Amino acid sequence: MKLWNSTLESGFILVGILNETESPELLCATMAALYMLALISNGLLLLVIMTDARLHVPMYFLLGQLSLMDLLFTSVVTPKAIIDFLCRENTITFEGCALQMFLALTLGSAEDLLLAFMAYDRYVAICHPLNYMVLMRPKVCWLVVATSWILASLSALGHTTYTMHYPFCKAQEIRHLLCEIPPLLKLVCADTSRYELMVYVTGVTFLLLPLSAIFASYTLILFTVLRMASNEGRKKALITCSSHLTVVGMFYGGATFMYVLPSSFHSPKQDNVVSVFYTIVTPALNPLIYSLRNKEVMGSLRRVLGKHVFPTQSTL
Repeated sequence: MKLWNSTLESGFILVGILNETESPELLCATMAALYMLALISNGLLLLVIMTDARLHVPMYFLLGQLSLMDLLFTSVVTPKAIIDFLCRENTITFEGCALQMFLALTLGSAEDLLLAFMAYDRYVAICHPLNYMVLMRPKVCWLVVATSWILASLSALGHTTYTMHYPFCKAQEIRHLLCEIPPLLKLVCADTSRYELMVYVTGVTFLLLPLSAIFASYTLILFTVLRMASNEGRKKALITCSSHLTVVGMFYGGATFMYVLPSSFHSPKQDNVVSVFYTIVTPALNPLIYSLRNKEVMGSLRRVLGKHVFPTQSTL
């Protein structure tokens, strides 16, 4: 088969889930609704955390970073997928594909690491409460967040550069929602087995190692919670931790499927469904999972909205 090096000029064609479903209009409307939900819910959560001094603590600082990552992550993928469907134009330039891959990998990897740091934050708060403000002081929180962004960016830059340097076959169709490594490698006219091993190792590093740290943290938390004398304290700890574990399960499940499972387990249809789940569904649900059962967040939300929506009443 002829090598297709004209990619730089003509780009790719994204044949995503909207092009392969029996009810594309309904799915498009659902994706648009989820995207709007993600924008509103994550935006409100960020607003509340930034404006309410009561939430200026490490746990909510990390939660704000998670909302920011979710907001950016879904914005990298969803608007283009919806606009492409509505305009019947599914092309993406070579540079656009590389940029989308870099941003998606950066945000996804940063979220992987951040979720592990959030589990550590809960471990310190519940198991070592007297040392919490020392172990999770502002300098440490900023270092944790910066580490997540920097490591994720470096990994994404390396993978994007290496993936896009390959010669691609004449077929331009990427049978996927977005430009990601696994579907792009199927278009390559070269041996990618070594690189696929590298992708697997990176997947284990950014997914399974943080996931192991999360499970270790919550195992220690569970033992501590079971020994608590206060029923109220036990209930509050379990609600906070269950919210975090729900988010972890949703995000890590899809990402592990894409980047850790061997290629023989993948099919374009499955990959499309999984990618929709962790790029569109999860960012929309995360802020709801964290806020609806959190009395502090809901109370702050009512105060902030009351202050902005009814400013004259709040001063009476």
